[in-house]
Amino acid sequence: MDFKIRLATKKDMPQVLDLIQELAEFEKEPNAVLISVEELEREGFGNHPIFNCFVATHKDTIIGIALTYIRYSTWKGKTLHLEDLVVKEAFRGSGLGSKLLDQVIKLGASLKVRRISWEVLDWNTPAINFYENKGATILRDWHLVQMDENSIQNYLEKL
Repeated sequence: MDFKIRLATKKDMPQVLDLIQELAEFEKEPNAVLISVEELEREGFGNHPIFNCFVATHKDTIIGIALTYIRYSTWKGKTLHLEDLVVKEAFRGSGLGSKLLDQVIKLGASLKVRRISWEVLDWNTPAINFYENKGATILRDWHLVQMDENSIQNYLEKL
């Protein structure tokens, strides 16, 4: 299959958001996406971008993304976080996911990070197998902890 991988541009954000929505539907949370194209454009391409995004294109259509950002580990220092790696369903199994992950690993190496991290749902066996086959370690004894906007507000009200 003929595809190209490149850094995303501001004009790619509508198609990037479409893929984010496709991922949310796959993960059985179709109403969870709150982000807008305008937010993606502002937060990824302003004076201080807070994320980096690779896009894979086929015939000028974005068919995959890998969105990353830098975070800091008190144990390891600078860390690259892979927020999402998404390949359109019709292109899964084509090697595109591997090529996108290659770009993330190369970026991490160029930034001299000590760790690249991401999450995967425990029921997504194909993704777990994919990542383990690439040499990643799945930390099954850790739990993901989050607070949503309501939890944050409730917390603040109790202060």
